[in-house]
Amino acid sequence: MRGEFLDVGGVRLYYFAAGTRGGGEPIVLVHGFPTCAHLWQPLVPLLPEGRRIVVLDLLGFGRSDPPGTQPVDIRAHAERLLVLLDLLGINRACLVGHDVGGGVVQALAVRAPHRVSHLCLVSSVAFDEWPSREVKLARATLPLTRHLPPTWLTGVLAADLARGYVDDALAQRSVERYVKPFGTPAGRDLLMTHVEALDPADTVEIGQRLGAVPAPTAIVHGAHDPFLPVAGARRLQQAIRGATLDVLEAGRHFLPEEAPERLAEILATLLER
Repeated sequence: MRGEFLDVGGVRLYYFAAGTRGGGEPIVLVHGFPTCAHLWQPLVPLLPEGRRIVVLDLLGFGRSDPPGTQPVDIRAHAERLLVLLDLLGINRACLVGHDVGGGVVQALAVRAPHRVSHLCLVSSVAFDEWPSREVKLARATLPLTRHLPPTWLTGVLAADLARGYVDDALAQRSVERYVKPFGTPAGRDLLMTHVEALDPADTVEIGQRLGAVPAPTAIVHGAHDPFLPVAGARRLQQAIRGATLDVLEAGRHFLPEEAPERLAEILATLLER
């Protein structure tokens, strides 16, 4: 694997590439809030051979640049992803999105359907079925929250994220990585910028156009996801023609880390459609 930075509209996005160039379309993996490319590491080695795999850090996450004055809502992320695909010479790809990343790839699928060969939505935001009660509270109290000690905020965030895992040891390792960038005053401000951008109005509007998405689509959700209800996944299945839905009975939210084998099987089946 190799990692590189690309200039996208005046900011640098980090991505790494894996796999090999072959006959099939590339697979592009898009994380959500507040994770990064690390989310996909257990899945990448299990993906079908002969395909180029691209894993990126969205703006303001992981190794990518802080956003500065750039927007970090779902639509803005989707526009930058489209530019990234152009820069990488990728005309069509299988897009896989987790959490808010699922909203990002939905936005791209309705904005540029000819660029999406297949679509996989994993524990994805959808319609008005998000954000969680905790995030809604954080957004409602932003004038206060943005002045709280960063370490206190990251402690609260870490405890909340841990609920999305079945494996406590895995949760501790991954959550520490995800919250660490927000543990300084600048990081706290960045976290508040992301929280403020978690607006379901984006997916409500996108949801009205999902019926026109032609790409074969697979939807995967954890039966015990504490953040996003299975009802949202069922609404996605109904909205996208021919979409399949797999509800993993033992799963919570972070399925790419905790159920990579099953997710790889679902993707392999999707790519044959």
